[in-house]
Amino acid sequence: MVSLQRTIRSIRRVGLREWWRQMQYIGDAKSGRFVGKDQFGNRYYENLNPEEEVPGRHRWVDYAQHDYNATQVPAEWHSWIHHIRKDAPTEDRVMQNLSPPWKAPWVENLTGTRGAYRAYNTVRPKYEAWEPKSTPRGGPSA
Repeated sequence: MVSLQRTIRSIRRVGLREWWRQMQYIGDAKSGRFVGKDQFGNRYYENLNPEEEVPGRHRWVDYAQHDYNATQVPAEWHSWIHHIRKDAPTEDRVMQNLSPPWKAPWVENLTGTRGAYRAYNTVRPKYEAWEPKSTPRGGPSA
């Protein structure tokens, strides 16, 4: 449960509209330093004040899309959020110089959408639907 003092402090920092949006999406009021933005439009934040945030939950992502999932976070930002890397990709010189020209842009998992992968099958089916074969009947015999 969020304390009243923390709620009022958060409303003052982020504004009433952003506070309400955070309560609807993540169920918690958070305020912190803007660290960067990725190619999807997701925004990343960090709050190093130990009195305001629980250790381990001081880095978070604000998703750009309403229907969000974890595959919308690129690998370099995932490693920063999960404390694999100390510095964010926008601040880390190694990450900025590491991106090779042949690297394809990050694509989220499209399972369950129209963009999902479908294999093309070239094998003849093992069974076929039955089609009745009929011969035309002759007319009346005279």
